[in-house]
Amino acid sequence: MPDVNQILNERFASAFEKALGSEHANADPILRPSGNPKFGDYQSNCAMGLAKKVGQKPRDLAQQVVDAIELDDVCSKLEIAGPGFINLHLRESFLNDQMNALAADDRLGVDAADPQTVVIDYSSPNVAKEMHVGHLRSTIIGDAIARVLSFLGHNVIRQNHLGDWGTQFGMLIEYLNDSGWDQSVDHSISDLDQLYRDARARFNSEDEFAERSRKRVVALQGGDVETIRLWQMLIEESQRHFGEVYLKLGVLLVDEDVCGESFYNDMLPAVVDDLDAAGQLKTSDGAAVVYPEGFFDQDKNPLGMIVRKSDGGYLYATTDLAAARHRINNLGAGRVVYVTDARQGQHHFPQLFQALRQVGWAPDAVALDHVPFGMVCGKDGKPFATREGKTVKLTELIDEAVERAGTIIEQKNPELPESDRADIANAIGVGAMKYADLSSDRIKNYVFDWERMLSFDGNTAPYLQNAYVRTRGIFRRGEFDPNEVRSKPIMIDEPAEKMLALKLMQYADAVRLVGETLEPHKLCNYLYELASLFHSFFENCPVLKAGSDELRDSRLALCELVGRTLRHGLGLLGIKAVGRM
Repeated sequence: MPDVNQILNERFASAFEKALGSEHANADPILRPSGNPKFGDYQSNCAMGLAKKVGQKPRDLAQQVVDAIELDDVCSKLEIAGPGFINLHLRESFLNDQMNALAADDRLGVDAADPQTVVIDYSSPNVAKEMHVGHLRSTIIGDAIARVLSFLGHNVIRQNHLGDWGTQFGMLIEYLNDSGWDQSVDHSISDLDQLYRDARARFNSEDEFAERSRKRVVALQGGDVETIRLWQMLIEESQRHFGEVYLKLGVLLVDEDVCGESFYNDMLPAVVDDLDAAGQLKTSDGAAVVYPEGFFDQDKNPLGMIVRKSDGGYLYATTDLAAARHRINNLGAGRVVYVTDARQGQHHFPQLFQALRQVGWAPDAVALDHVPFGMVCGKDGKPFATREGKTVKLTELIDEAVERAGTIIEQKNPELPESDRADIANAIGVGAMKYADLSSDRIKNYVFDWERMLSFDGNTAPYLQNAYVRTRGIFRRGEFDPNEVRSKPIMIDEPAEKMLALKLMQYADAVRLVGETLEPHKLCNYLYELASLFHSFFENCPVLKAGSDELRDSRLALCELVGRTLRHGLGLLGIKAVGRM
């Protein structure tokens, strides 16, 4: 369905062409919702920029646009303010039509985009290590982006690029043999985590063990049957652990999404050979190096990426080049998204993307996006850790979130059945963790604060979930079916209703913006503003005790639309809405 922005943009384009000529038909009307109701519902700031181009005063040009534009069916009033702002006051009838169209639309006004295949690389833990708080952001942010892009109609291919190859596996497998591990016993990931630490300690302190570990790497790369068996055992146990964490976290990654470093191992020689054939390789101290254009070190020398070491070994850059080729050529990606720590974006991804462009492996039509994020910090501003300074295990963090939420729910509503309380605690605890991460600008560090993230006040998941609970509570108290109410006509009258309606009309823009910018916090901000406006409406506009059945039904339909929008938006963030708490 056409939303208000689409309608206004089309009308302004026609007005620009009529008033200024066809060469200005595509000018940006610079539309935005008004920050103050007394200045209208929307504002256009087009006049200032256009005035310079056509050699007119901004107010005179604004008047030309107002005279030319046809908005009688949309706006009750247009006015020129200040140096040339155009304030638009929407008609009540137009608002009502928009609300009723949204209420009837299962997609809440969000039209599907032109579909493309989008490959998203996220989470990517290391085999034989427990997932910890450092994996939280990539997993949560990547999942939210994947959900939004899928809803927008894209073919989303999730790629969990596990660290399942490399010299550390020689060390791990050799230690397995030395330690006399009973391989017939089911081991947990914590056992493997300890195994890794013990193996690393021996590797660093015993030259003989280190040498045997290097030989074991050669056996692994050569396909030795026993070595491969032990390697696969490590991977299977690790994937079982990862799957349990993803299930607890409500993340959509599954085993079929795993495509680790080992998958690309056989492709690496061809990557180097093809770079050489394309004239992109140079030799530096025996290593094969590609030099992405435009990158220099502090001394202004070209900055290269080593793709094969002097001893014949390959590096992460080689694997990433192979992965990108596979994703574009074999998976048909029109957009490739990498969700990683911001520190990797300083040099690696810009160089990788440039190398892919200049060798012709990533055509201009294929978008390459790095989605960087900052660190999770404690209240002291340092990387989040236990009191003993150890890395926080992700599964323990999730369990603590649910436990804390359960305590709060028991205090708020002790009469809830135990089974309901457990489900609600899980939704609120996990949702609070996710939202605290997603609601901050991802490029910045954020402070992990239990008290703030589990608060029912402010920009938090519990605040939004509570707003949804309020919408459901109205229907329970009045014994109305939300689905039956959807067909009732919505009539906007009171200021609190109008503010709510205007915000509901902006949902499609908020979702599309996340799809374009890959910044989930923009959807979080929208949902927080919607919830805040609903709380204001709830306090100022009686629903069940409205003055007439017609007004009651209108407000019930508005409540249903708000609740459905909150539930849907939270779902795009991977957060569950609950009907009571």
